[in-house]
Amino acid sequence: MENQSELQIEIGTEEAISLKPVNVKIVDVEIQEVGEKKSKKVVCTCKHPDAQDPIKISAVKYENKGKLEVSGLWNNKDSKNLIRKGCALAVLMTQLNSKTIEGLKDKEVMTCQDEKGYLCFKAY
Repeated sequence: MENQSELQIEIGTEEAISLKPVNVKIVDVEIQEVGEKKSKKVVCTCKHPDAQDPIKISAVKYENKGKLEVSGLWNNKDSKNLIRKGCALAVLMTQLNSKTIEGLKDKEVMTCQDEKGYLCFKAY
C-alpha cells in the first residue's frame, strides 16, 4: 500500500516566488513532445540571475500582424522540412541571430511576463 502521510500536510506560510523579467542565458536547448498529438516544442533551459536552479522557458512574446502575441516555441516545419518562416520560433531565432535551434545555446535574451505571469522570451 502506498504511503499516505502527505494527506496530513498543512498549508504553509510561504508564497510562490515569481522571477522578475531580466536577461537570461540559454544554457541548453531540447525538443520535447507535448500532449496527445505529440507536437514538438522547443524548451530552453536558462540561467536566471535571481534563481539558484536553471529555469525552463518554452514561449515567446512577439509581434504578429501588428499585435503582441505569446506563443509556444512550436517546431513548425514547411514543405522543405525547414522551420516555417514567420512562426514564433523563427522570429526568436532571427532576433537572436541563430540559424539553427541548437544555435540558441549560450545566447543572452531578454524575458517578459505573459498574461498569467510566467516568464517568456521577449522578441519585439
